[in-house]
Amino acid sequence: MTRSPLAAPVAPGDKRAGVLLIAVSASAFGAMAIFARFAYASGADVYGLLAVRFSLAAVALVAVMRARGIRLPPRRRVLALAAMGGIGYVGQSFCFFSALNHAQASLVALLLYLYPLFVTLLAAVFLQERLTAATVSALLLCSAGAGLTVGGGQGSALGIGLGLAAALIYSAYIVVGARLTAGVPPLATTTVVCAAAALVYGAAGLLRAAAGVPPRFPGDLGGWLALLAIALLSTVLAILTFFAGLQRLGAARASMLSTLEPVVTVVLAALLLGEQVGWTQALGGTLILVGVLWLARRGQAEGVQGGRRAASNQQN
Repeated sequence: MTRSPLAAPVAPGDKRAGVLLIAVSASAFGAMAIFARFAYASGADVYGLLAVRFSLAAVALVAVMRARGIRLPPRRRVLALAAMGGIGYVGQSFCFFSALNHAQASLVALLLYLYPLFVTLLAAVFLQERLTAATVSALLLCSAGAGLTVGGGQGSALGIGLGLAAALIYSAYIVVGARLTAGVPPLATTTVVCAAAALVYGAAGLLRAAAGVPPRFPGDLGGWLALLAIALLSTVLAILTFFAGLQRLGAARASMLSTLEPVVTVVLAALLLGEQVGWTQALGGTLILVGVLWLARRGQAEGVQGGRRAASNQQN
């Protein structure tokens, strides 16, 4: 679904549409933490919230797949993707949404966005990708930003630990997924992952109910609307618009624009939740985003150089 750096030029109208689509996606993802806080305030817990989120998202994504005529991959690949969703995505989502109960939404969002740093380190260790001086500089920038963000944010040690765990698990999910999802339509991948996560949270809810602690759901209309927004806006719409923008802009540009996501969370948390964002946290968040942009630009430059080398080899 991504374009080669040497592919035919994209029309200006497509680029503008791509920017708008990625902006919508990042905004929808960024609002998810805010919706979650409203759902929690109405009585939901993490198990009830995530069971409904993934169940509704899976149903909606299956409907989109059928409408577009997209088929599931072979059974063996489906099982691998289901394991990825049932373990990796379940772990990441549980840590992220649990962290929101113990730390500021803005702090949790900025900590999650350390995942490009962790992905780069994991790729260097397990995929033997070379760490350049520019990459190391970007990683140091992200690390310094993380230190300032944690120091300037409000949250317990548990909340900070869960936020960092969410970023680390998501990084492993991406590195593993880079191999497991090869050749599979992204929409099919996302549908299987969400369905697997829905099954895991549904089973967890049944086990907790049997133990006398059933999952809790919102107790009022506002809470249910927030939960529906998480499933349909911050999951389905966010995913579909991201892939649509990805087709028009390519992976590197889409990744850069996605740094809007934690910015949206921080702004909404300040406006709707009354969270105070001090200068230390603001500076730390800025350093994280600058480091992420640097990593994205490095990936784009290496992609262009690799494409030029391939073209030169073909000519020779």
